[in-house]
Amino acid sequence: MRVPIMPFNVSNRRSFLATSGIVAVLPFLGGCGSRVQARTASGNFRVTRTEAEWRSKLTRSEYYVLRDAGTERAFSSPLDNEKRIGTFVCAGCNNKLYASEHKYDSGTGWPSFWQPIDDGAVGRSVDYKIGFPRTEVHCADCGGHLGHIFGDGPRPTGERHCINGVAMDFVPA
Repeated sequence: MRVPIMPFNVSNRRSFLATSGIVAVLPFLGGCGSRVQARTASGNFRVTRTEAEWRSKLTRSEYYVLRDAGTERAFSSPLDNEKRIGTFVCAGCNNKLYASEHKYDSGTGWPSFWQPIDDGAVGRSVDYKIGFPRTEVHCADCGGHLGHIFGDGPRPTGERHCINGVAMDFVPA
C-alpha cells in the first residue's frame, strides 16, 4: 500500500499553524496599550502631557499601567495592605481618586474600593483587551488607566474597583 505524499510534513504544518495564529492575533495586539495614549492625545482631559513628558514624570511601572493600560502583578503593591486614614491619588496627576473609608480587602491582590471619592474622580470605558467586555476605570483628570470595575463588590454599590496600586499614591490624613 502506498502512502500519499502530503504537501507539508508535520513540522511544516506546526510552523504554518503557529504563524497563522500569530498573524491572526496581531491586529488585536496592535490595539493593546495604544487606547489610553490615543484617548489622552485627543485633549479630552484637564491634564495633558506629551508621551516624552509622561515618560520623564512616571517610573517605568507607572507608565506601563497608567499610559499603556498594563496590569501590575497581584499582591505586589504595598497599597493593597494600606490601612491608614487618607486619600489615594493618581500617580500621574495627583487627582483625588479614592478615600480610605471606601477601601476593603477583596482578597484579589489589588487595592479594592466600593466607590470613588466623588462622582467626578474617575471615568469609565469599555475594554475588550482580553476578548470580552470589561469596565475600565481611568483617572478623570489625566485619563490614566487605573484598573477595572467588577460587579462583585460590597453594599451599597455592589462594585469592586480593582485598582493597580502603582497607578496611585497614598496621602495620609
